[in-house]
Formats: sequence, C-alpha cells, structure tokens
Amino acid sequence: MELYAGLPYWIAKNPLYNYYHPLERDEETDVVIIGSGITGSLVAHELCQSGIECAVVDKRSISTGSSIASTALLQYEIDTPLSELAKMLNEDIAVKAYQACLQSIKDLKQVFSVIGYDPGFEQLASVFYASNARGLRMIEKEFNIRKKHQLPVRFLSGNMVKEKYGIHTPGALENDVSAQMDPYAGATHLLDHHMRKNQLKIYSHTEIKTWQERNDGYVLVTTEGKILKCKYVVVAAGFEAAPFLPEKVMKLTSTYAIISQPLDEKYIWEGHALLWETHNPYLYIRTDSKNRILVGGEDIDFKNPVLRDRLLRKKVRVLEKKFNKLFPDIPFVTEMTWCGTFSSTKDGLPFIGSWPGKDRMLYALGYGGNGITFSMIAAQLIRNKIKGVKDDRELVFGFERMK
Repeated sequence: MELYAGLPYWIAKNPLYNYYHPLERDEETDVVIIGSGITGSLVAHELCQSGIECAVVDKRSISTGSSIASTALLQYEIDTPLSELAKMLNEDIAVKAYQACLQSIKDLKQVFSVIGYDPGFEQLASVFYASNARGLRMIEKEFNIRKKHQLPVRFLSGNMVKEKYGIHTPGALENDVSAQMDPYAGATHLLDHHMRKNQLKIYSHTEIKTWQERNDGYVLVTTEGKILKCKYVVVAAGFEAAPFLPEKVMKLTSTYAIISQPLDEKYIWEGHALLWETHNPYLYIRTDSKNRILVGGEDIDFKNPVLRDRLLRKKVRVLEKKFNKLFPDIPFVTEMTWCGTFSSTKDGLPFIGSWPGKDRMLYALGYGGNGITFSMIAAQLIRNKIKGVKDDRELVFGFERMK
C-alpha cells in the first residue's frame, strides 16, 4: 500500500538515497531489521555500536516509507496528556513514559553527534496552547501534574502567549526541551555511516513473505525465494508490521500537511517554537532552516488510501484557513502538500519489545504522534534485550500493558 500521497517536503529537500541492492542469495546474520525508516536506522545504529551483526531489509527504496511523511516534531509530551495517561495506566507508569521521552530527545542529539552528521537537529521551545476554555482547564490540570513530578513546564497566561508568540489563546504550557529534525536525512545518513564503518548489510527492494520460528531464531523467506537466517528479528515497519503481529494492536489514522514558501525572518514567531493545540485532532506547526512554515493536522480515521488521497485538496484548504486565523499577518503561501498514514494506540504509547512467549521476534513500533522519540527508546530497549541487559522501560512500553 502507498503510505503517503503528494510531495513530502523531505523527499524534495534531500537528494534521493539512490541505493539498489536486493537480496540475491541466501544469507545469515545475528539480527534482521525489517524497515529502513528512522526507526529501523536507529535500531541498526544501536546494534552496530554494540558490535552486534545485523542486516536491514526493506521492500522499498531506503527510508522512503512513512518516515518521509513525518513532520518530525520531537517532544517529551505524548499525544495523551499526562493527567489522562495517569488514569488510563497508573501515575507511576505514566510519569516514567514522559521521563523516557524527555531523555530520548537528548539521546537523539547524541546519536548524530557520534556519527558526525547534523540532520537539521534544533533544540526549540514547545508551546501547547489551549484551543478554548475546555482546553484551558485541561492544561491547568496538566501543569499541576507535570510540576508535581518535576517535568519541565511553564504556564503562560493568554496575554503572555499573545505578547511572546502572537497567538490568541486563554493560556498555554511552554518548555525549552523540545526539538525538530529532518527524518529522511537522519535515517539515510545513519544507515550510510554504518555501511561504511560497521559493514552493516542493507537489502533494499526485498520483501519478507514468510517466516518460520526455530529454537535458535528465525528463517525468513523473501518473495523471490531467498532465505535470511537470524537469531533475532526486529520488526520496525510501522503499521505495515501488522502481518507480523499475533493480533491487532493499533488504529490507522490519515494526517495531512502543508509547507509554505520561504518567508522573511520578521514573520516568524519568537524562537521558532513548536506550536500545537489542545483540540483533538490538533493543529501542529513548525519551521525549517529556510523559514518555511510546516502545518499539519486534520487527522481522520484511515479507511483506504483512495479516500485519504481524495481528501487532500480539501484538507489543505482547511489547514491554510486555520493557520491564517491563528496568524493573520503572516503571508503564508503553500508550496508543497502531502498526506500520510500512521498508527496510534489507545493510550498513545508505542509497542516495544517481544510478544509474550515470542522472545526472538522484537517489535520497534513507534506508534503515535511522538514516533521519533519513541523510536530512540525502542532502539535502546531492543539493544538491551538482545544483550541480556534488564531495562525497566519494557514494563512501560511493552505488550504486557494491554492486560
């Protein structure tokens, strides 16, 4: 299935990583990672850094799945507010999820420092603004629980938000620990680095058709009949991971995005902060290094790609209207538009680790609006799992919590 439609900005901004290397003979390795997007590339990085032999397979060109449709806002805040997540799970687990995401942003920055490449990583403020009076009541609760657990947060009154960011709102939460990046550049450079430095094997245009579990691992068979033997399989294929899962654990959602022509710096709000609102589905806004403004949202339940794509033009008009209402003095002119499909879960958390009783098939499924920070957590957790290192985050993000 086509994961996106339109022209995602990242594929227009970056030269295509023109790598073609299908699996043409039977191979054997310690770990096979299915998926070459930002999640698969981070898993490969952590394994290669630990000296674990691995290979990446993808049925498409490298990193051209859902990652190029990502808007790549990096936040410790999860789609499910902490005050609500604490009721759905329990407060201790909910806080640990938020703390893990906070650490994840720092770890992502460190990953690219290690390989000596900057994928447009910028540390920025995040502004979570109330869409209405109900949203204000929610962020007041959110402020209290975050302060209680010493998470970074400031409360801004409506006047303060207007003065600092030019937005009319009853109030907002602000922090200075968020970030943004270019997910396509990040993924492709990670993979390229480890192909050169650690003999990472990457098989593009290679689709896994069947798999068989053995006591010592898995035997994977491609659509062309080639065999990959491994001790562990890591499924990092986003919502396309469904065939590898014993049961459905996610809901599919279509989201829409637009990006403007470059603008004069005078039109950009203070600090290029990430902006998002309390309304569900929420509007989210960021900039890039050329002062383009990226606006996303208008999420709907996914039914099929034809309907998703047919709605693109309508959704673009709605996003433009919402942005113009928020910032009437910014001359926003849309230059590129796209839509994509992503997965979400009931509690807004990803699924990471092994299915109970299936210890050699591991999942790195960064479901939700915080996918890239979840991906960093998944890469570390899976590395630890394979090395036999205890990681308490598995209790937060593992499948067991479905019980």
